[in-house]
Amino acid sequence: MTDKKIYYAKGDAPEMIAAFEKARNTFKYFWRELNWESRRIVPALDLACVKIAFVQENGTDEPAVEHMWINDVYFDGDYVSGTLINDPDILTNISNGDAVRVSLDQVSDWLFASMDKTYGGFTIHQLRSNMTDEEREEHDEAWGLDFGDFNQIEVVRDQYTQPENLIEHPMSINMQKSFTEFLQQYPQEITIADENGYTLLHKETIAGNKTSVEILLQNQADTSLKTHGGKTALDFARQLNWEHLIPVLEKK
Repeated sequence: MTDKKIYYAKGDAPEMIAAFEKARNTFKYFWRELNWESRRIVPALDLACVKIAFVQENGTDEPAVEHMWINDVYFDGDYVSGTLINDPDILTNISNGDAVRVSLDQVSDWLFASMDKTYGGFTIHQLRSNMTDEEREEHDEAWGLDFGDFNQIEVVRDQYTQPENLIEHPMSINMQKSFTEFLQQYPQEITIADENGYTLLHKETIAGNKTSVEILLQNQADTSLKTHGGKTALDFARQLNWEHLIPVLEKK
């Protein structure tokens, strides 16, 4: 993406701004997990939400900014959409329950939880880092979640015992046979594009699924196809910095 414009609320501390940046840089892992969650028969996530920096011009050089959470999240590689689940404190141009669609640049945090364990939550951990042990315990009990060590934030499951999960989601590997069989049974799915011009190759690339991308390429998926926004799968791989996918798509 070009011409990035990052919004901060007045008074945001440098440590919090750094947390925003970490959230944006790792958002692709949140979306990868949500992408696989949508395919599970039995849901594995207890919670999945994204914090957005909402902006309202107020006639001054500094617009009003408020960070609030959305759920029912979808990501198309450029824009994050969902439903606002907070009541604004200062903004008047948006309300709880409104549909939201913003650029990735406006993401300020993300969080998903599975079996009461959390992933992401960079701004939450920044706040927890300034709490006493007792305050952190009360905070976590209020959420009903295990936030763990604020110095060791995980973005994928088993990140420190199975670091390969940062490269490829285990389900992408495990579903290799069934995905191959699916494409053999429904080969038209390889070329079908949705109403916005996204093919399976675009979607699997955005989600960072190398095994799925390789299978699609083996079945002659067209890497030159562009979305209505003018993006190829390789464009999304580069944009989201999926380093394990860029050479695969470049080679093809």
